[in-house]
Amino acid sequence: MNERSQLLKGTLEGSILKVIKESETYGYEISEKLRNVGFSSISEGTIYPLLLRLEKNGLLVASYKDSPLGPKRKYYSLTEQGEQALKEFFVNWREIEKSVNKLFEESGEM
Repeated sequence: MNERSQLLKGTLEGSILKVIKESETYGYEISEKLRNVGFSSISEGTIYPLLLRLEKNGLLVASYKDSPLGPKRKYYSLTEQGEQALKEFFVNWREIEKSVNKLFEESGEM
């Protein structure tokens, strides 16, 4: 796996947790929200394995609910552990963002 995809994977996990924290939601809606904020190259095929892993790790719980358009949908919500993981992600993200910005600002590239 290249560096970009590894970085994106960790960022996506935190971003998925944030989307789900806003409201209980399902996979397609998560991918649409991510696309709308700029993750334009993210497909549902990328989202679903991450959702499965987050669920297996106890950060999400899922329930099936009726859909107005066909079969039941799998809706996700955060667990307490997921809430904590989201807080930790955001703290780590801010630290990394600050460090990278400082590095580029010092070299006059920003």
